[in-house]
Amino acid sequence: MVTGRALHYVFKIPDRKLTAKFYREILGMKVLRHEEFADGCEAACNGPYANRWSKTMIGYGPEDTHFVIELTYNYGIKEYKLGNDFGGITIRSREALERARADGWPVNEENGKFVLQAPGGYKYYVIDEPQPVDADPVEKVTLSSSNLQKTVAYWKDILELKVFNQTDKSILLGYSDDQAKIEFEDIGTEINHATAYGRVAFSVPHAEQPEIQKRIKDSGNKILTDLITLDTPGKASVRVIILADPDGHEICFVDDEGFRQLSIPDYPSESILDRYIAKEG
Repeated sequence: MVTGRALHYVFKIPDRKLTAKFYREILGMKVLRHEEFADGCEAACNGPYANRWSKTMIGYGPEDTHFVIELTYNYGIKEYKLGNDFGGITIRSREALERARADGWPVNEENGKFVLQAPGGYKYYVIDEPQPVDADPVEKVTLSSSNLQKTVAYWKDILELKVFNQTDKSILLGYSDDQAKIEFEDIGTEINHATAYGRVAFSVPHAEQPEIQKRIKDSGNKILTDLITLDTPGKASVRVIILADPDGHEICFVDDEGFRQLSIPDYPSESILDRYIAKEG
């Protein structure tokens, strides 16, 4: 049995200064930790780039109890092409809408929903209700599926996420009632990830990772990175396995024991982010 915990979604960002403004001043999230790396990631955490990059974890609360966003910034890369793979992230925050209007940040409407667009084109669907103080405002990540039946077979039957809601064209999945969910919408066409593709991350107990790897291999599905240990200078090491579902959506399973140590909030590191943003002008 897979006992997963939803952790974060990874975006590659083209404009670090404007992106930091959007997440901090419009959405109202807080920088939880920031790390700078001299070389590319062995598990392609920053995409297929063997260059200097940075990682900023940002959210409405600590990673132990909140689904957060991982912002990866590749120095020198100023544009990523959007595909049709990512739908949006839904949050509950009237306050974010109020801040956006006060700042002049565009607030659009799409199918009866308010939409805020992050730099790079990533959409946030905002529910116009007060931001909860006793729960995570992040409700779900919506991704595209070319074949909902295959998606369900992979995520429900192999990765063992529970089904919380299902229609002919969509399914809402998750590991627990109190965690952010993953929603898939059948768009009836091939999924194009382009260059802006992201990655969703979960944690599982260290002992469960080999079983997940075996399940994927036995089912003939794709492993992008076999179990590997990743080091973060001065912080805890974690073991990860990177998968791809039938539509090529990337999934990271990290060991929960190591990740809880790695993800201890490092609030002073926000000043490092600001210093590097200032250097770039």
